Order: sequence, then C-alpha cells, then structure tokens
Amino acid sequence: MKIIDSNDFDSYWKKNTNKVDDPKTEKIVKKIITDVRAKGDEAVKKYASKFNKSSPANLEIPLSEAYLALDALRANELKLTEALELAADNIMRFSIKQREQFSNFECELDKGITAGQRVIPVQRAAIYIPAGRFPLISSCLMCMIPAVTSGVEEVFFTSSPMEDGKPDRKILAAAAIAANACGILINKENAHNRRLRLFAIGGAQAIAAFAFGTETVPRADVIAGPGSKYIITAKRLLYGQVGLDFLAGPSDVLIISDEEASEEAADYIAADMLAQAEHDPDARARSLVPDKRFADLVAAAIEKRLRSLKTAKTARASLDNGGLIIVYKDRDEAVRIANEIAPEHLELQSTDAESWITKLVNYGSLFIGSLSAEVLGDYSAGVNHTLPTESSARFTGGLSVRHFLKTVTTLRCSNGEGFEKARAAAEIIGRAEGLEGHALSAASRKSYE
Repeated sequence: MKIIDSNDFDSYWKKNTNKVDDPKTEKIVKKIITDVRAKGDEAVKKYASKFNKSSPANLEIPLSEAYLALDALRANELKLTEALELAADNIMRFSIKQREQFSNFECELDKGITAGQRVIPVQRAAIYIPAGRFPLISSCLMCMIPAVTSGVEEVFFTSSPMEDGKPDRKILAAAAIAANACGILINKENAHNRRLRLFAIGGAQAIAAFAFGTETVPRADVIAGPGSKYIITAKRLLYGQVGLDFLAGPSDVLIISDEEASEEAADYIAADMLAQAEHDPDARARSLVPDKRFADLVAAAIEKRLRSLKTAKTARASLDNGGLIIVYKDRDEAVRIANEIAPEHLELQSTDAESWITKLVNYGSLFIGSLSAEVLGDYSAGVNHTLPTESSARFTGGLSVRHFLKTVTTLRCSNGEGFEKARAAAEIIGRAEGLEGHALSAASRKSYE
C-alpha cells in the first residue's frame, strides 16, 4: 500500500487508471455469443459443461426449489434468514420510494402544444447473480427487488449451476426471500409463476441466452447484475441487442477524514478499507487524510487488523496492487481528488461530514458520518450495492428501479397560436436541413382559417 502526497496524485492517477484491452477474454466471449445465437440451448449446455460445475438437462428450474432452499435455510441458519429478510424489507421500502419519484405528466408549453412524459416498465428483465468464489446472496435482493418494484411483468432469475444442476442453495433461498418481499407467491407446490422464473445458467452464455432468447430461455429487454470479466465483456458486446444496467468492474472505496479525526476514526477507516480489499486482488481501497501523522495511524491500524483477518491473503494482494492513502493540503484539494477518482463508494469519516456534501458530485453511493459503514450499504440498510466502478460514477449512478423503466414522451397538438408557431418553425428547419418531406409534412398542417 502506498502513501502519497496530493502533489503526486495526478501523475499517479494517470499512470494507474488507463484501462487495458483484454483481447483474449473478448475473443472467448465473442465465440460464446456467436454460438449461443446460432445454436441456442445446445450451445448454452456445451459451455456449461466446459465452464460450470455441471450442465443441467433442464435450464429452467421450478420455483418450488427456491421455496425448499429457503425452508432449509430457515431450519439451519435462522439468524442469516432473518438478516436477509430484514435487508429485503429495507430494500423494498427504499425501492418503493424510488419508484414514486418517476411519474407521468403533461404540461401545456403554449396554446395548442401539450407535451408529456410516461414512465413505463420494461416487460422482461433478467437478473444475473454470480456464484464463483463468493456466492453473492445479497445481490439477489439488490437486483431482483428493484426490478419487481418497478413493475416489470416478467423477471428471469439466473445463476450458475452447482454439481446438482441447480443454483447455489443460499442464492435460491435469497431469491425466495426477495420474491416474498415483493409479494410473489412461492411455495412447495408451485412450479411456475408468470412474474418470476428461475434458471440454472451462468457465465457469458447466460448473458447471450437472455439477450437473444433460445428454445427454452426467454429473451429479456434488460439484463442486470454483477459478474466476472467474462460477464462484463458479454454485456458490453451485447449492449444495443439488450438493455443493461452498467458495466461494473472491480469494487472500490474512497474514505475522507478531516483534521479532527481520532485514533478511533483511523481504526474505522482501516476496517472499511480492508472490507473492500478482501473482495478481490483487483479491488481498490483508498483514503484521503489531512496529514502524514494520520496516514501512519491508518496504515498501522490496517496492519494490526490484517494479522487476524481470515481473508488477509486477498486483502493484502489488493492493498499491494492498488491500496492508497493520499495526504491532502486543504478541503478544496480533497474534493477535487475525490471527484476525479469518482469512487464506487465514498465515505465521509469526518466530524463535519455534512459540510462536504454539496461539492462532492462523483460517487456511486455516499456514506455520511462515522457510523455509516459502507458494508451497511452492501447488505442491509436499503440502498443498492450494485454501483458504478472504475470512475464511471462520473456519468451514472447505481442500480435502481430506473434501470427497469422507460421514460417516453407524448405530444398533443391542436389549433392555437403556439401550435402555428411550432409548425412554421418545423417547416423552416426542415428546409434548412434539406429534408423537403419534413417541411411539406409541417406545411400540410397549416391552418388557412
């Protein structure tokens, strides 16, 4: 892990943030996409046998499997079940509030010109949940609940098959918890429900299958959910064929502290940097601190915590690869650097956190104050943990109900002064562009009364 002065930040950032193309991964994914498009289920099963733990004969599994998985989880891990149910309730309530912010309207712009907006859910959404080194049970809730809350008619849930040909049992149980929170009936008898279908498909072949549709896999309008570099590459290559949430890469956090930060704050920062670093060797944990003394306190706290951390090997690799503590001169410089980094998660471990907020504009999710640990956003507090990474918070926010909504416009025209002005302007602009048909279309509406 490096400690640098803010004077060195710009050169460090330029050197360490240039994305490198991965032609090998892209070549593999392009072949998978081509095969799935041409051969459908046959190709999906072929790549499952090559890359997954099994290749199930049936790609779709009955909803009763999710019910049974939840029943087993409740019997064997009641505290985990209750924690997931609490998280689902918070996510559901937050998603409902988000959905309320998207509304239909019409307004008269001028006499005879009425413009409007309609907010329409997509009809079909696919939710992809990875099940690699860490089965992301929390992502089931984070991705599925906003989709259902938005009003999507059909949600397709998919995750890689395990040895038994079904998704990870905890992932299935979390899917059932998400369904229950949304009011979708799942019990041990029902195999199907029009609003929710479950599939045992993983990898780039899953993204391709839902982008094109196969004999048994329905075509989706939007695909959402995290994944490996193969998933990200497949989503990038298929964008336009299908709608996407965004391309989420390795996770990252930036934590800002101020001059009043204490040793307790240093330990909080160390804990939160390690929580991020343990994700993956490519995860990035960074902090902005007011002086070298405090930087050393944070570094020492990290070393102390690493000695007893079960995931220390991964966390250490992450910190060695890109862990960073930046010593800033003043608040304006700290804000500039934070906005340049545009972190996925931004924490304000500051005694005066509120005073920072207005100038900070580039982040996926903001955690305000010492108790607002990023892990609460990861799991249970209600905000979504599927967030923009690799500085893409410069232009987008995290997953929400909006990713499953279309905002479309309407226009109503009637005779009136405003209409005639707009009609005449359209005729003039059409001719200026050399599009005579456009001009004549506008001219045909001219009132001679």
